[in-house]
Amino acid sequence: MVVRMRHTKSHTANRRSHHALKNTNFAKCENCKELKKGHTVCSACGFYRGMKVLDLVKKTEKKQKKAKAKKA
Repeated sequence: MVVRMRHTKSHTANRRSHHALKNTNFAKCENCKELKKGHTVCSACGFYRGMKVLDLVKKTEKKQKKAKAKKA
């Protein structure tokens, strides 16, 4: 099948001009001052918007316990 009206290179380029990847913006955590991605829980302390959301100590202990069980 032959395309009857094909798009010009400039038309295609104009459409694709919005396909570029954007840089990620980092913000400082209010609690520990580490850099973190916006709108996400801080991976260093587990706080989000001033509230403790993740218990990272418990999480690492669980991960170590699981690795030890897998090893044995």
